[in-house]
Amino acid sequence: MSPFGRGGNRRASGAAHEALARRYLESQGLRFVAANVACRQGELDLVMQDGGTLVFVEVRYRASERFGGAAASVDARKQARLLAAAGYYLARHPTNLPCRFDVVAIGAGDRMRWIKHAFDGAPT
Repeated sequence: MSPFGRGGNRRASGAAHEALARRYLESQGLRFVAANVACRQGELDLVMQDGGTLVFVEVRYRASERFGGAAASVDARKQARLLAAAGYYLARHPTNLPCRFDVVAIGAGDRMRWIKHAFDGAPT
């Protein structure tokens, strides 16, 4: 079980899992750009650069696979909020780079699954 289990602080747990995901993505060659970009419509957990692509990363943690687990929790409503937050970010930080949305799903024991192109059904 994660050290931030049921009784732990949700915000501290979120920050710890985002840091874990960031370290993992950096170990895979991505470069950190920004974190916790918030606007009225939503928040981007991580903004990274993968070569010539700007990547908006949603980090999701679920201790249980019950109800589909971490990846399944990024539903259409959450995707819409992330799209709006990305629009907010891009309005303030214009770029010519192509963009994509990835999800890092973290499960029990901090097992990670990196889902590239999470919103468009492209292979990972």
